Amino acid sequence: MEVLEAYFKVKSNKGAAGVDEQTIADFESNLKRNLYKVWNRMSSGSYFPPPVRTVMIPKANGGERALGIPTVADRVAQMVVKNRMEPLVEPLFHPDSFGYRPGKSALDAVGWARQRCWSFAWVCDLDIKGFFDNIDHELLMRAVRKHVKEKWMILYIERWLKAPAQDEAGHLTMRERGTPQGGVISPLLANLYLHYGFDLWMLKKWRHLPFERYADDIIIHCRASWEANMVRAGVEKRLRECGLELHAEKTKLVYCKDSNRQETHAHEKFNFLGFTFRPRKATTRRGGQFCSFSPAISNDAAGKIRDEIRRWKLHLRTAQSIAQLAREINPKLRGWLNYYGRFNPSALRPIERHVGQSLVRWACRKYKTLRNHRSRAWTWLLRVIARQPGLLALWERQRYTTSTIGAV
Repeated sequence: MEVLEAYFKVKSNKGAAGVDEQTIADFESNLKRNLYKVWNRMSSGSYFPPPVRTVMIPKANGGERALGIPTVADRVAQMVVKNRMEPLVEPLFHPDSFGYRPGKSALDAVGWARQRCWSFAWVCDLDIKGFFDNIDHELLMRAVRKHVKEKWMILYIERWLKAPAQDEAGHLTMRERGTPQGGVISPLLANLYLHYGFDLWMLKKWRHLPFERYADDIIIHCRASWEANMVRAGVEKRLRECGLELHAEKTKLVYCKDSNRQETHAHEKFNFLGFTFRPRKATTRRGGQFCSFSPAISNDAAGKIRDEIRRWKLHLRTAQSIAQLAREINPKLRGWLNYYGRFNPSALRPIERHVGQSLVRWACRKYKTLRNHRSRAWTWLLRVIARQPGLLALWERQRYTTSTIGAV
């Protein structure tokens, strides 16, 4: 049953309650009835999506952005349509489009960007202003109708685009443009929009220039500064035709400086998907050193991780054992290491030290013999690491980084 399959996908994605304040657990408490209501209304054409709950969340570079949270039932309905629509459009998408696609990931995009920065001297780093909020409904529906022939799917996609937004005070705002960032079907619709608005245009105008696009995060590789300037101007004009606008201050041309490129330019680094690309020292297989333009965890991403570790307040949780703490925080640590540790993992050492310092503070409060003795607590912690290197996700790496103690 399509609706049941859609529900299990929604459940696996978790997510907060919508305007009806119904959580996934609440929805599941009467699952059969709730799924029947979704199926019955969708099959009869009488399904009207409720308003989308809007929550403001902080942006990495300051300010806030609106996250739209549909109700659980609405997410199930959207998943039904997404499951039908995705096989129709996915085979058509450009191979350099990586966002929200099966078999592709952000790390794939970062890996291709790294490789291409070695071959192309310049990057055009694009920032689209308020992309999800400014998608033109008419242009999007034209693309939808080109590929989706079932009228009921077209009907519901239109209704989702027009569903009003409800803020935390309960005020409703009618939506004339955009698609809520947080809706189940929004990423697929966004990819379809930029498939026609950007990807196919690049194939037509600049086929020889590779790019990486993850939703609206886009970088284009160019051979020279004059070419990068031409590309930027062309993209800006093209996006205006699609009702979109480049952010003038955040869009920039970046020189990929390395051992073979020694010129000096105003911009020699850029951020992409949580990584900062810039010139870095690298070592050859024979031990020699050279300059490589490569990615490592960005300062913004590292700062967010440290903030989250502080919110754990490990030093106050002295009723728990170190094994209990490890079981609780390992999923997060492993996720960070698997993602940010893929490229230049040594850049994660400050985060490893931060976790180590939190555990030292915990040990000093838990054990009287270690109280007010930070260096002794570090010695104790390193002994635990030596005995149980697999206890904490990052300890296998820390085991060989004795500089951790000296950094305290």
